[in-house]
Amino acid sequence: MSLVQSEKKAGAPSWRDRDLKRNLRHIIPGKDSSTKAVDYDFLKSMCQDYEIAPGSKEDRELVTNRHKHFMKNYHRMFLKKPSSRLPEGELPALKQSTALGLALALGLGSSDLATGLGVSKLSLATHATGGYSTGGVSDKKSDRPLAINPVNNMSHDIRDYVADLHRQRIMHDPENIFTENIKTLRRLSRKMPFDRTASDNDKMFRILKTFSQLTNQVSDFVLRELCVIAVIDIWREVNFTVFGNSGLHLIVKGSVSVCTEPHLRTDENEKDFRVPTPPPLKQKDILTVGDCFGTLKCLEGRGTNSKVLTVITEEPNCEFIRISCTEYKRVIKQIHQKDQTEKMNLLSSCQVYKLWPPQPLSKLANLIEWINFPSNTVLVSEGFKAPSIFVIKSGECHVLREVEKKHMLPNGKVEIRNKQVVMGKVGENESFGEISLLTDESMTCSIITSTSVQMATIDSDKLKELDDVTLQLIKQSSSPTFADFTQDEIYEEYMNQELKREWNEFKHNVVVDVINSRGVRPGYGKWSK
Repeated sequence: MSLVQSEKKAGAPSWRDRDLKRNLRHIIPGKDSSTKAVDYDFLKSMCQDYEIAPGSKEDRELVTNRHKHFMKNYHRMFLKKPSSRLPEGELPALKQSTALGLALALGLGSSDLATGLGVSKLSLATHATGGYSTGGVSDKKSDRPLAINPVNNMSHDIRDYVADLHRQRIMHDPENIFTENIKTLRRLSRKMPFDRTASDNDKMFRILKTFSQLTNQVSDFVLRELCVIAVIDIWREVNFTVFGNSGLHLIVKGSVSVCTEPHLRTDENEKDFRVPTPPPLKQKDILTVGDCFGTLKCLEGRGTNSKVLTVITEEPNCEFIRISCTEYKRVIKQIHQKDQTEKMNLLSSCQVYKLWPPQPLSKLANLIEWINFPSNTVLVSEGFKAPSIFVIKSGECHVLREVEKKHMLPNGKVEIRNKQVVMGKVGENESFGEISLLTDESMTCSIITSTSVQMATIDSDKLKELDDVTLQLIKQSSSPTFADFTQDEIYEEYMNQELKREWNEFKHNVVVDVINSRGVRPGYGKWSK
């Protein structure tokens, strides 16, 4: 019988295909799979715990119990796939926030939207008012946090982000910024001065500092104090006369017309006010929001109802922020008294002026000027006359003395050079320069600031205003600064500092050599941070 090759039936699977299909059902993803289905560490631990060694004589009941325990816990080795659905607790919140967004965007009523989407009217009213309820509902704040960091704790609730975005609004248009500043000034100035908080005064100061007509007349320190006494005046009628000699006025609403020029008194145009009252202007200038008129200092020989610095309202309900002349004078007096007390306390805490009576101490305090010096500033030099008397309020200075040292040149010659040695320090509540300034003697040392220093200084020209008794008292109380050191002591201190410097350089070089021997270069690569 001959064998005849028969054709394969269409669609009939081969034995190889059946084996492959059967084996695929038992394939378990390997360790390199992106999603693991089995916890191999848990499976391995169970097999080690319940494995029975071959040939053991353990009781059959024990083997049965272990088998039952394995079959009871083996399902724990299968890992669950991560779910892409939102947690059940967040679905109502997401639906609720979506309803609120649709209500705000389409202008729907809260009752209609609440009925269609299952959102309560209370929650809509609460979200629409930013966490507060309206219309007779509870006034309590929501216990839900206002904002959640989307990086640390991801949330699908839009309410967690809207409030934060509203607080972070930033305006870049100068006109909008100016308008918002004026609104803030009007709101804060309507409060009585004793009702304003420190935060309110700081906001007013930051805004008023942007008006050049104010900053050109007073310093920032004085302007900060004037924010406490600033009040608002409201003029509701048109064509009403406002006398500017009573104080400085800043227009925050409305407009006025100028009756006389100049309409604002400054240090530059002070001479223009010594002439008689100028005639009214034929063509009046108009001042609008942001302009100033008036004066901080009352004009001598003129009353508060003088025609000088007078304006007329052009619109109803004009509003001006006013700084009264009398209040300005009181603030300046308080600042002067506070500054005088600070100077007196500094001098009385200094060792040189500690035992002085109050009268000459007050005379000396009137001549003090505050000056700030940065670090590494030379105040006085050895061999030269001191320019002023210095009293340190804060900071520290180094006292240096010169010493001669022989230096070998490359050609073999020896020359003498002067080196400076730090012999001491001058700190707070210490003074220097009195003897050099009064006796025309040279300073015995150089003094350089080691940190930023605030000092009280008295120039040589101002010392001429003091009487002879006070000058003699300064001479008797003062002594030369660091003038008791001999040349041997200075040279010995110089040698000690040089040995210390050389030892520090040697240690640094050794450390650098050890680090570089391992291929580590500080400041480069991953060691640059």
